[in-house]
Amino acid sequence: MYAIIEDSGTQIKVSSGDIVDIDTRELEEGATSVVFDRILAIGGGEGEASIGTPYVGGATVTAEILGDARGDKIDVVKYKRRKGYRRKAGHRQDYLRVRIGEISGG
Repeated sequence: MYAIIEDSGTQIKVSSGDIVDIDTRELEEGATSVVFDRILAIGGGEGEASIGTPYVGGATVTAEILGDARGDKIDVVKYKRRKGYRRKAGHRQDYLRVRIGEISGG
């Protein structure tokens, strides 16, 4: 069974047991799980796929928090030819690593 969730403007296809990186967020002290309620589609079960308009009503995906993670380093380079102008900066995005657990509803 799989679900397509929306998180911070991105759509992610997940199934039970997957480990995904999502955008960091403010969590309560001692929180061990995250619940996603913006589910765009659920499929792969015995019945047909449920596609939301825009969200599937009553569907949730529960994920266990594994910890913080950082993405790969990217280089941001600015250059103007014949002007002697060069700038270079790096960036590493912070993520929250979660393991997808139960997919319910639909």
